[in-house]
Amino acid sequence: MSLDDVADLAAFAKAQELDFRLLSDPDGSAAAKYGVLMEGRPFASRVTFVIDPKGILRHVDTGVSVATHGADLVAVLRRLKKE
Repeated sequence: MSLDDVADLAAFAKAQELDFRLLSDPDGSAAAKYGVLMEGRPFASRVTFVIDPKGILRHVDTGVSVATHGADLVAVLRRLKKE
């Protein structure tokens, strides 16, 4: 989820070759509902929510490290798959 508009997110997804959807939330309403809208700033906090195919929230990572996030997320997904 990002407060960037759809066009900016589409360009980012294409440049990064992402194979998943990004949520454009320019008014911050979804970010506010998830509790990640930064107070007094036009940004959402860097938080990862893992939601399973049934829509159940399985994991929340509020300590996202850009340098290790990919590996961290893979480890979480592997752990969840075993449960």
